[in-house]
Amino acid sequence: MHSKILVTGGLGYIGSHTSVELIQQGFEIIIVDDLSNSSTEVLEGIKKITGVSPEFIKLDLKNKNEVNQLFDNHPDLIGIIHFAAYKAVGESVNQPLEYYENNIGSLVYLLQAIEKKGQRFSFIFSSSCTVYGQADQLPITEEAPIKKAESPYGNTKQIGEDILYDVTRSNTLLKVISLRYFNPIGGHSSIEIGELPKGKPQNLVPFITQTAAGIHQKLNVFGDDYPTADGTCVRDYIHVVDLAKAHVVGFKRMLADEQSENFEVFNLGTGKGNSVLEVIKTFEKVSGVSLNYEIVDRRQGDIVAAYADTSKANKVLGWHAKNDLEVSLKTAWEWEKKIRNI
Repeated sequence: MHSKILVTGGLGYIGSHTSVELIQQGFEIIIVDDLSNSSTEVLEGIKKITGVSPEFIKLDLKNKNEVNQLFDNHPDLIGIIHFAAYKAVGESVNQPLEYYENNIGSLVYLLQAIEKKGQRFSFIFSSSCTVYGQADQLPITEEAPIKKAESPYGNTKQIGEDILYDVTRSNTLLKVISLRYFNPIGGHSSIEIGELPKGKPQNLVPFITQTAAGIHQKLNVFGDDYPTADGTCVRDYIHVVDLAKAHVVGFKRMLADEQSENFEVFNLGTGKGNSVLEVIKTFEKVSGVSLNYEIVDRRQGDIVAAYADTSKANKVLGWHAKNDLEVSLKTAWEWEKKIRNI
């Protein structure tokens, strides 16, 4: 009997890149996705890169019976990498109940199904630097205090971590690593998979690439009066493939029983902050395209600056981000050009 890893939300942006890395490292995976923010076309991209067609099941994790059925049908599951979640900050402010139902409910149902197995199980949780809010000190370490969330989305990540921590105390067979992402950008070097948001992008880089491709007339820069070098917000932009590789490293750590405790947390970023204007100028440099952008009023909920202290992931996991901002933006633009036939 083969040991399999369940990748929830595995056709999404980070999920698909992580699926590729897992397959290339010899893991057998099952992808589940409800296709609310993804497409089955991503499966073809994964196959082109890896030569493997992973098993795919369309499944809504809010359906408890279907989650239980999934586990009954796959008794050989040894772990989960859990990406499936709604993730738009602004949308979560307007639709808080949908976010709590989806992001918290699905997590609870998965954990209940795991508990029924009564076996050792490994779980990687897709978390976020939003749990820190506006940190008191930069760069942000894992020891930084968790502040009141700025949005229901951010709160679901905080609550998710709390739930997992509590469950690892009651169920010692469960091993958990929570990975707190900073800002994932870019696409696979093969240009077979990349970021493909449905509707209007909520994040800077896909809005940049779509503006360069002529989808949007202009790019709004929300505020230039922040206390930063050029007045625009600063973030830590990490290449999605670097991020994906960290999940494989984390999973191997749990399988090898190397954790210092059953619930561990790691920041994933580059350790360097770039302002919005720096990202725009760098994109213009690597693409050769001049962007039409306009400074507008600040956006509610935006923090001034956030970038990671990655020393814990570097030392404990032996993981390092290798791709710089130029590479990340170049692959993002190559992907945009491909899907728009430019």
